[in-house]
Amino acid sequence: MLRKVLVVVGVLATLMGLLWIGQGLGYIHWPASSFMLDQRPWADRGAALAVVGLLLILLARRVGPARGR
Repeated sequence: MLRKVLVVVGVLATLMGLLWIGQGLGYIHWPASSFMLDQRPWADRGAALAVVGLLLILLARRVGPARGR
């Protein structure tokens, strides 16, 4: 159960981080009224969030049940 939760949270964090990167760098203009558009700090925060998401996914791979033992 923990493994599934970590994977879901990790995937969502990674996708959200990628969205923040796109908005912060001005590649994604959605929603049009967002305060994050063309703001470099949000691209940096998005990169950090994407890395955290990927780390959670890697952690989930290690937490899973022992295979082949």
